[in-house]
Parts: sequence; C-alpha cells; structure tokens
Amino acid sequence: MRILFVHQNFPGQYKHLAPALANSPTNEVVAIGEDVNLRRQASVLHPRLRIAAYPSPPRGASQETHHYLQSSEAAVRRGQAVARVALALRRDGFVPDVICAHPAWGEALFLKDVFPTARLLLYLEFFYRASGSDMGFDPEFPSSFDDQCRLRVRNTIQLISLEAADCGVSPTRWQRDQYPGPFQQRIEVIHDGIRTDVVRPAPVADFVLPEARGTLCSGDEVVTYVARNLEPYRGFHTFMRALPGVLAARPQAQVLIVGGDDVSYGRRLPDGETYRSRYRRELGDTLDENRVHFLGKVPYGRFLDVLRLSSAHVYLTYPFVLSWSLLEAMSCACPVIASDTPPVREVVEAGRNGLLVRVKLSFGLIAEESVA
Repeated sequence: MRILFVHQNFPGQYKHLAPALANSPTNEVVAIGEDVNLRRQASVLHPRLRIAAYPSPPRGASQETHHYLQSSEAAVRRGQAVARVALALRRDGFVPDVICAHPAWGEALFLKDVFPTARLLLYLEFFYRASGSDMGFDPEFPSSFDDQCRLRVRNTIQLISLEAADCGVSPTRWQRDQYPGPFQQRIEVIHDGIRTDVVRPAPVADFVLPEARGTLCSGDEVVTYVARNLEPYRGFHTFMRALPGVLAARPQAQVLIVGGDDVSYGRRLPDGETYRSRYRRELGDTLDENRVHFLGKVPYGRFLDVLRLSSAHVYLTYPFVLSWSLLEAMSCACPVIASDTPPVREVVEAGRNGLLVRVKLSFGLIAEESVA
C-alpha cells in the first residue's frame, strides 16, 4: 500500500502510526511537511519513510486582508505549497492509496484535486465554537462578538477539507462532537495512542534541579505541572495562584513546572511579557521560589522522569483538545488532579484513576467542589 502523511509539523499526531506503517516492506510511506520542522525531526524519522518538504515558512496573508480572513488566506497559500509538492510526487509516479492529513493549517485543501482516487482520512482535532468549549470559558479573558464572528470564518478551511474527505478521526468523543452533525457519522473516535512500554513507572535516583538547588529522587513529595507553553488555556494562572496555599499546606513539597514561554493557544501578551512573568509578579513574595522549579522545555527522557517523580500531577485545562501529557502522566501512574472539563472526563474517572476538580478561575481550586 502507498500511504501519504501530510502535517506541517510532521510527525505530529502520526508519531506512532507513520513509523508502524513504514515498518512493513509492503508499504511505501511518504510524508509532506514544512521543511524546517522536518529537519528538526530528522533524527527520529523512520529510515523507510520518504520525506517531501515544502519551503518554510510558507507565504502568509497580506496585512491588508480582512482580519477574519488572514488565517484563511495563509491556509490557502500553505495548501498551494503542499499541492506543488504533491504534483511533483505524482509526476515521479507516486500516487497514494490513502492520505492521512491534518486539515487545520490548509494542507489538505487540494489533495483530492491532485490525487482524486486516493482515500482522504483527516485528523479532526478541533472545530471552533462560540460557546460550550474554550471560547468564553474563562471570565478573566472574555470573548467579544468580533471573536465569535472570526471563529465562524476560521472554520471554513476545515469545512472545505471535510467536504472532500472520505472519513475522519478524532482523538476523543467530545472533540468529534464539536463538528457539525452531518459530518459526525463520518468521524471515528481513535486516539493517537501512548507507548505504554516506554511511558511507564520507573525509579528516579538523581534528578538534578536547576540553579544548583539540589536533587530529587523517587519518594520525595513532588507536585508537577506540564504544558507545551505556560498559558491560561492549560490552567497555568489557576495553578500558579493555588501554589502559595499548596506550599504552605505541604512544607516538604517541591514543584516541577515543564513548559515554554511562548503561546500555543489563546491570546498573546504585549512584546516582552510572558504569562510566567505576569503571574510570578502577581504573586510576589507569597510564592516560595526556592521550592518552585521552572524547567522550561526539556528532552523527552527528562520529561518522563518528571512524571515518574510526581506525587500529584496537576492538569487544569479549558474545554479543549486533550493533551498527550495527561495520558502520559496516567501511563506513568501519576496521581492526577484534573479540571472537571470535557474531554478530561472521558479518561479520568473521579475516585478511580484521578481527582476531578472544579476551578474557580480567579482564585484557584475549590476543594469542596471536588467531584465525587
């Protein structure tokens, strides 16, 4: 079988699937992605997986474009870049039987036009809604009517791609159910998967803390928080505001925080400001910084050691896409404290494999409202 994967940050959600298919000598597997991201992943890509890159970064929207349409224009241009690479593959004789593509950035827009006989399988991660999910969830960051209109237009790229697709997959039921009803019957719920043979409990003997603050080992009292970037969408502000109380109640506890200072989801702050600096400044001397360790972005092995050390792993997401880190924490047998939001409820059952808590967004966790 010939399989084509398309993802701007390949392998992305195809981290396990693409190598598994490339393992078979009966398959020919090709991946299209943004060249700078593919170079970054070169050391982990499968030797039998052929790479076809488009230039990075693709041309974006012009400043004169209406702000509702800027992301759509950028997506069309990215889709054109992918189509040029796909046409070159076709000229070289590669015509896929199946295409697996993430449509959010526009890469899937023209794939059916290049390969009309291929089956197009979309990875459907998130359909934007003006209410009932992330938009307007946090009163500290209210949405406007303009935001709602912009989101409606933003969904057009996915809708065009969906119309051309043969079927789709979503990682959770809730993420599938955000898509319009007529499409849901063509979407299967299949999670990307966690390598439980790799992501598993193991003793940690000597975890070195930054700034010569000492070491930690298995059995120490450790609270962990993980996000790609430290931002409100993953409850960073709530977690930070809860820390003074947590540290006062647990005088031996150490806190490990993994994540960068960029913004993956939600609003950016003015130049030079990060959410980490904002909330550290807000808390001032109420936060014992000798026991709170910001690790930044870490290699995967060190990330797993963070989880293996954890006495309590905190995951306070908005209603949004489910993070791999939550399932990785569960696979490492971390005691999990998670926000009572969809799709968290699909994987965390209160009292069995974690604690679900309601969040009072301006003041931290409300212990008395824990879900029984």
